[in-house]
Amino acid sequence: MRAPIGSFDNARPAPECLDLLPPPVADAVRAWRGPVPAGQLLYVDTDPDKADTAVFVQTYGADLLETSANCVVIAAKRGGETRLAACVVLATGRADVNGVVRRHLQARKASFAPHETAVAETGMEYGGITPIGLPAHWPLLLDAAVADLPHVLIGSGRRRGKLITPGKALTALPGAVVLEGLGR
Repeated sequence: MRAPIGSFDNARPAPECLDLLPPPVADAVRAWRGPVPAGQLLYVDTDPDKADTAVFVQTYGADLLETSANCVVIAAKRGGETRLAACVVLATGRADVNGVVRRHLQARKASFAPHETAVAETGMEYGGITPIGLPAHWPLLLDAAVADLPHVLIGSGRRRGKLITPGKALTALPGAVVLEGLGR
């Protein structure tokens, strides 16, 4: 089937591709109870060597520049305690880590989590982290611009492959909070 965004001719329902997803993502797709049926979560194959934004957009479709989102893991510190969270913002923007994120998490300091921590705590590959399948106790901060997209391209948990989902589906994930101005 053709994907609703990008130039992907072989989009498949994610429940049919569980073997291509890391365990936490496959488990989340298997247990999906979001506002859209699990079959509307689509998997598309992508070449990890074409992950650079300019090359990716040239290869897979110019519309992806405005319909792709990144998921980043944040370490928020307060009173000697570190708490992890995730932020999802448009690929053309950056998470306002020291403003919106820090204030929302009521942290003294917020920064990107080290690569090793992000990988170990998510069970996903760095560069492919997705909001689907994150630890349920984590805060999941979604930029309103992502939640409002009819379809958004996100990671699949691996560097190879991506997921396409309606933006509103992300709002039903555990710990999800939609924030205006999260991405800038």
